[in-house]
Amino acid sequence: MSDRWIAFTVVLVIGLAVAATLSLSTGLLLRLVFRRRPAVHVLVRRGRLPLRLLLGSIAVWVALATALPVSPADTGGVPPSVDRVLAVLARLVTIGALTWFVAVVAVWIQDRGLARNRVERPDNRTARRVRTQMMLLRRLTVGGVVVVGLGAALFTLPGVRALGASVLASAGVVSIIAGLAAQSTLGNVIAGIQIALSDSVRFDDAVIVEDEWGWVEEITLTYVVVRLWDDRRLVLPSTWFTTQPFQNWTRNHSELLGSVELDLDWRADVAALREHVREVVGGTELWDGRVAHTQVTDAVGGTVHVRVLVTARDAPTLFDLRCHVREELVAWVRTEDPDGLPRTRVESVAAGPAVHTALDLPATG
Repeated sequence: MSDRWIAFTVVLVIGLAVAATLSLSTGLLLRLVFRRRPAVHVLVRRGRLPLRLLLGSIAVWVALATALPVSPADTGGVPPSVDRVLAVLARLVTIGALTWFVAVVAVWIQDRGLARNRVERPDNRTARRVRTQMMLLRRLTVGGVVVVGLGAALFTLPGVRALGASVLASAGVVSIIAGLAAQSTLGNVIAGIQIALSDSVRFDDAVIVEDEWGWVEEITLTYVVVRLWDDRRLVLPSTWFTTQPFQNWTRNHSELLGSVELDLDWRADVAALREHVREVVGGTELWDGRVAHTQVTDAVGGTVHVRVLVTARDAPTLFDLRCHVREELVAWVRTEDPDGLPRTRVESVAAGPAVHTALDLPATG
């Protein structure tokens, strides 16, 4: 028996040495060939540990198959039970390491797609759509790889296969109960997939939900996180976006149109105000150069209602632009056109003789 263990140890040491050599040479070769591509270096760093574990487990598996006998008639070997346990453990570790390595490679490939579609650029509609789909695809991919790996690991255990057959024979009632209990969860999962495929809402979209304004911060298979304007987070189930109406300000493009409204006196110089609006938007980088209109939209009561329409490249920039234009117009009216300041007029009319005559009439009844 000692001779068998010595042979096993020798084969194992050689196999581990070969595995270490392959792991180091593979990482070094990739770094040299793709030395100008940092993304490949990220893959090497992430996949180093699972690759070493995979190669090491394969080396153990080969050592078991070549050095330890599996025949119970061989009295010079180890007991068959020990051999089977070691072989099963080696297979399980190999399957687990392979699952880990495949998941790392899949996530790295998806990260490359995200890196090519960055959302920081001004016109980022396509990038936001790709990011939304890639984030959901990542979760589905990792989940699928884990499920396949777990199934493969369980399939290597004979006792588990027999147990699985008996469990499947009586799984009808359990599946019905589980389906009823998980109805809402499955509905959210299906809604999450529908959101990704239908392109109705994407990552970083500016939306109004539940009378709150914010940006879509995260989209999962079961819920959507909206970062509100005051940094609160509104978490909604995925089915909410498939069953309830909501406003998406960046559905087709990120450019938006906003208004600044003022109530001025009838004596306000609207023409001069219009020229000043053009000067204000022309002197700031917040304006995208598309629209800058000044219109009198109403003139009832004691004031005229002036509306200024301006455009910006996205929702946050539009908000800053509206605030900037409003501040500049208030300062301009106060200093350059004080006649345009809104006033409330009260006219005092002296009572005439007719009034006195009417008041002097004797009361009747």
